[in-house]
Amino acid sequence: MVIEQISVFVENKQGALSEILAILAEGQVDLRAISIADTSDFGILRMIVPDSNNALALFKAKGVTASKTEVTGCKLPDEPGALYRVLKTLCDAGISVEYIYAFITRRDEDAYVIVRVEDNAKAQDVLRAAGHVIIGPEDVKSL
Repeated sequence: MVIEQISVFVENKQGALSEILAILAEGQVDLRAISIADTSDFGILRMIVPDSNNALALFKAKGVTASKTEVTGCKLPDEPGALYRVLKTLCDAGISVEYIYAFITRRDEDAYVIVRVEDNAKAQDVLRAAGHVIIGPEDVKSL
């Protein structure tokens, strides 16, 4: 039960991020989570949306370089130490985390985290065995 994340390369110049977000706005795509990492020349915008195929098609139609990556989503209580427990579970199983970003919703009292790892299936099995709740594409659509 992986989640598809959209990654977009964004030139590091004024207005570039707005142009990318305008494509989503025009296409009526609602963002669920967003993260950006930058260097001096470009940034990588990572996002979770309800329909990744639609978002990817919108970007491709506008000539924007974008790709899909499978990531793991995990629901956790919005309390101190919750993220630590998730990461410790992965670390104890020998699973390295490439990057992570978190988000909350209006829907409930919980927080959510997106984790990029090499082996999503193994990470999900380990997290479930430790009592963590894994979220999937249908959960993303309903958030």
